[in-house]
Amino acid sequence: MVDYPMEVVWAKILLPALVASGKMLLFGSLLGGFFGFLLAVSLFVTGQNGLRPNPRTYQVLSALVSSIRSFPFVVLIVAIIPVTRFVTSSSIGWVSALLPLTVASTPFFGRMFENSLKEVNPALIEAAHSFGASNFQIIFRVVVPATLPSLISASVLGVIHMLGLSTIAGTMGAGGVGASALIYGYQSFNDTVMYLLVFIMFVIVMGIQAIGDRLYKSAS
Repeated sequence: MVDYPMEVVWAKILLPALVASGKMLLFGSLLGGFFGFLLAVSLFVTGQNGLRPNPRTYQVLSALVSSIRSFPFVVLIVAIIPVTRFVTSSSIGWVSALLPLTVASTPFFGRMFENSLKEVNPALIEAAHSFGASNFQIIFRVVVPATLPSLISASVLGVIHMLGLSTIAGTMGAGGVGASALIYGYQSFNDTVMYLLVFIMFVIVMGIQAIGDRLYKSAS
């Protein structure tokens, strides 16, 4: 067992790990949420009861979502290493992890957002059509406001999902909490470091959920 002084644990292990994980969580959630929302709108519009139904396009997009979600994240990271190196000139570090994090989280966000958008009352869409609203106006002035609480809940689940993905990415060279728990905790037989990181992750998840619950109540 490697026993580190607590000041070393905080200054050299925990703080750098939390900063790296925080960056992956923030930027990964923003990228995954953005592309996921675009994907969700495309699925919603081209779906069977969408604004512009297109079964072929919907089936292709839906199959793409399902195929990416079926990949274990570790396998996905390894599979796209050549692309990651081409885009970021490296395959390690939190910046390089953003590509696989975005690829893995976009289908998750997309499917969650699609399910939220489908909750809109069809009568609202029909009323908007009768007033001559365009599809763009219907989506952003009718559908999104009407389903905002559900979209917030989906976003919270997506961010928590991203936190788990970023931890896995850490064990594959991205750094952060996952790498620290593996190297300084498990491999060093230091239960203090490992369980302290687990506790911090628990607190982060609870904090994200609490913020999400408050936003949900405000939007309801």
